[in-house]
Amino acid sequence: MAEASRWHRGGASKHKLHYRKEVEITTTLQELLLYFIFLINLCILTFGMVNPHMYYLNKVMSSLFLDTSVPGEERTNFKSIRSVTDFWKFMEGPLLEGLYWDSWYNNQQLYNLKNSSRIYYENILLGVPRVRQLKVRNNTCKVYSSFQSLMSECYGKYTSANEDLSNFGLQINTEWRYSTSNTNSPWHWGFLGVYRNGGYIFTLSKSKSETKNKFIDLRLNSWITRGTRVIFIDFSLYNANVNLFCIIRLVAEFPATGGILTSWQFYSVKLLRYVSYYDYFIASCEITFCIFLFVFTTQEVKKIKEFKSAYFKSIWNWLELLLLLLCFVAVSFNTYYNVQIFLLLGQLLKSTEKYSDFYFLACWHIYYNNMIAITIFFAWIKNMFLAIINDTYSEVKADYSIGRRPDFELGKMIKQSYKNVLEKFRLKKAQKDEDKKTKGSGDLAEQAGREGFDENEIQKAEQMKKWKERLEKKYYSMEIQDDYQPVTQEEFRELFLYAVELEKELHYINLKLNQVVRKVSAL
Repeated sequence: MAEASRWHRGGASKHKLHYRKEVEITTTLQELLLYFIFLINLCILTFGMVNPHMYYLNKVMSSLFLDTSVPGEERTNFKSIRSVTDFWKFMEGPLLEGLYWDSWYNNQQLYNLKNSSRIYYENILLGVPRVRQLKVRNNTCKVYSSFQSLMSECYGKYTSANEDLSNFGLQINTEWRYSTSNTNSPWHWGFLGVYRNGGYIFTLSKSKSETKNKFIDLRLNSWITRGTRVIFIDFSLYNANVNLFCIIRLVAEFPATGGILTSWQFYSVKLLRYVSYYDYFIASCEITFCIFLFVFTTQEVKKIKEFKSAYFKSIWNWLELLLLLLCFVAVSFNTYYNVQIFLLLGQLLKSTEKYSDFYFLACWHIYYNNMIAITIFFAWIKNMFLAIINDTYSEVKADYSIGRRPDFELGKMIKQSYKNVLEKFRLKKAQKDEDKKTKGSGDLAEQAGREGFDENEIQKAEQMKKWKERLEKKYYSMEIQDDYQPVTQEEFRELFLYAVELEKELHYINLKLNQVVRKVSAL
């Protein structure tokens, strides 16, 4: 009863209702404007982190290391590697030439060899490149008995359980000894498996001739064996002109079937984020984003406290919660990513004689980009939803805010649509005079009888009309002010029956409308 009394408080005067209508429209427009500002801010954050230089840097580096062919063999590049022979040709040819740029085109010395190479004269090679191999043990698969006399060794596919951890070959340097991982980089998801860190690792020299001799020595001593399943080539660059890091990984997978599958990753990221005025503008947008997140979270918490379990019955409320969750995850990723840059970047730049593992930072940058992209997707979905319902949203919200139940405007809208369809296809004559809507119950009954309605439908319509007039007179009369008027049990019963009849009528009209549409479609 308490709920019913709150739904049907005493009606206000027309002047006050008009004032409330203006307030609800103003409130709705303010909320839409606030969300629109939030959406613009989110778009600036999303697209402000990328620029065309990232694309061009990726394109230049991929062309150099993927498309450059072995001298004298136009078809042999990294993309076309299919055998171990092709792999060593690439290592001793395009890779070697692409990594070491120590002189100008006229052979003039550019800098001291103690410094890093400058690829395309503009991109500093950070630290030294690293080559890493993962292998599987022998007898990780079973040879059928009829073929055991022909083949005594069997190397299965790569898994962490099948991985070979023993030393092999010359067993004198790190490339022949298994090394455990000392990095936080995620495992690599390749074509044939998920590869963990560690393996048989060696780094390249800053001298081009020493690196070439290293490759020749490894090739002659069979560093690649039948148990080899993947080889990673990792290195990082920095271009000061555009303030971008390019983290590169070339991958050659050796399936158990034989042959080689190649893949690659080029990540151009901006690790030094706050340098220019535009960067500080993006930082201000990040702060604004956090403020919006706090405000929206507070609003949803208030709604949950007010509506309790009823709040979770709406799919759009779940969308609100999903959007807030994505925003919090994006903020968490961004915070962790910036903290790791602050802690690791200085150390990585100091180790010029060692491999600088920027892959970990690049991965977290990609995670953050993906998360913010998903967030903006759902934010636009919510925006389109608000654009669709903005004409009814304010009315329903205002009805609840002033303590009365919303009118059945949906039923009126469907009724009117049904009449419009009938009139459009000339199945019913259009009303020429608006005064026909005010006919008495006798005239309506007579007209309904002529149109083919039975007596039960006519009686229900007359009863509903009486209910509506009595309720409107009691609760929405101009003489009644804002004083509180409790609803009796009998009145609540009438309200409930009135709502049930309206629901039945709405269902009936919907069926009629579907029939008309099907008839029209069949024409």
